Amino acid sequence: MTVQKGQDLPLERPDEPDGRAALFVPTAAIKEDILNTVRKGAAIVGFGNHDRTLTIYYESNRFNEVTLVKWEHKARKAFERLFDNLPTTSKMTGKMDHFEQIGYISNKGITIRRMEKLRGWLEQSDALETAPESEVIEWAPPPPPKKIVADD
Repeated sequence: MTVQKGQDLPLERPDEPDGRAALFVPTAAIKEDILNTVRKGAAIVGFGNHDRTLTIYYESNRFNEVTLVKWEHKARKAFERLFDNLPTTSKMTGKMDHFEQIGYISNKGITIRRMEKLRGWLEQSDALETAPESEVIEWAPPPPPKKIVADD
């Protein structure tokens, strides 16, 4: 099995509004204890470090929230944690050979470049029904703020 590393792996936290992070799935080389921590079916986002490791944030919906059933919703939640640098236990630094890059995520949406790898991960996790329907998922922009009209 050959693992293809992304030629365009983001190498820093996406602090700018138009910044992006990578999407990952585990490889066959992942250790069992790391897989148990991340949990099957999880969405994994992150970026590369200069020491050839990855910083990843993951969401597996372990508390069964109804808003996190679909894989893309899990990915967005993990990305929001990463982007805002929120404190979380769903974060780790790992070896590059434990994860394979399958696409990108940003504040605008998701682009999946290797859908077959994502579908394989979700099928192995008995979560194929949570897979995205397309390779590009755009987030709806937030609604404009409501106008407050003062009563005279």
